[in-house]
Amino acid sequence: MKKKLNVGMIGYGFMARAHSNAYRKVNNFFDLQYQPVLKAVCARDEAKVKIFAETWGYESVETDWRKLVERKDLDVIDICVPNNLHRDIALAAARTGKMILCEKPLAMSSQEGAEMVTAIEQAGVANMVWYNYRRVPAVTLAKKLVEEGRLGRIFHYRAVFLQDWTISADLPQGGTALWRLDVAAAGSGVTGDLLAHCIDTAIWINGDIARVTAMTETFVKERKHNLTGKVEPVGIDDACAFLARFKNGSLGTFESTRYARGHKALYTFEINGEKASIQWDLHDLHRLAYFDHRDEGVLRGWRSIHVTDGEHPYMSQWWVPGLQIGYEHSFVHQVADFLDGLAKNRPASPTFRDAQETQKVCDAVLKSGSTGQWAEVV
Repeated sequence: MKKKLNVGMIGYGFMARAHSNAYRKVNNFFDLQYQPVLKAVCARDEAKVKIFAETWGYESVETDWRKLVERKDLDVIDICVPNNLHRDIALAAARTGKMILCEKPLAMSSQEGAEMVTAIEQAGVANMVWYNYRRVPAVTLAKKLVEEGRLGRIFHYRAVFLQDWTISADLPQGGTALWRLDVAAAGSGVTGDLLAHCIDTAIWINGDIARVTAMTETFVKERKHNLTGKVEPVGIDDACAFLARFKNGSLGTFESTRYARGHKALYTFEINGEKASIQWDLHDLHRLAYFDHRDEGVLRGWRSIHVTDGEHPYMSQWWVPGLQIGYEHSFVHQVADFLDGLAKNRPASPTFRDAQETQKVCDAVLKSGSTGQWAEVV
């Protein structure tokens, strides 16, 4: 018999859907000792959260996250709300001894993140942050190739994450759908929302970042606020580009914007080493491009690895070779790793402490963007 793990979800938006789907699917494809149970979901809008609960199969609803956190019948709290609520919910959940899964970024700042890490570790509860791109099989394979030394010494890491959905000056800020444009709810713009993914993946594959120098820009300076009805200053960064020095001596370039017309979610990274290079594109997420300089000269060139074989990360749990999977499966993989870690008493990364390293880089990037100076990651 599998051990039941009762989940309390806070939020009912895009990420809550992705997480709920993962909880429902994980035991269909992975042989695990634990089975998630969708026990309760919480949001302020009672009518909407009841519809969400019925759609996804949650047994009950709450409209106050504090009541949800205090419930005795829950084992896990999943935080899928705007960034300004992460800290308070995590600290409250830690005091009850519940496991905690938190959407990225970890917090509004590294100061908040440090509080959360301390509380979690003092409580001794299992924890994880949803940086799901680590669990795309091609990305996991990229890490494996680097760890095996196939690229040799790493010289360059470059990453880009482009969108175009905020270009219109008529788009308001704030409220349920547009909280990411409200600095009071989000903490930052593309740095915490998009570049945080790029930074997490970079640290995971290539090691810690030591220093950064950044430039940021807010192209639309004022927007109507959905909650006040007034035109208010925009405090988030619409675009950010920064240079980085990794502790292993390699150089990094990172760019993100929501003003790249024609791009909805273009996330790519490339790593150049002394022996080989690799490249990945979210739009073609099941493929990993690989160039090996050691190949015979007349055959040397970029190859496209279709990451669907049973020997590739995670793929033995899915279909036959050649049949690809998609974005939602990265969340299934993350839940599977978390549950497997529980069974083996082994933390599943990224933990809160892991995610705090990304938070520190984000803080340094924003500091450099405001001062125009290099900033140390501390």
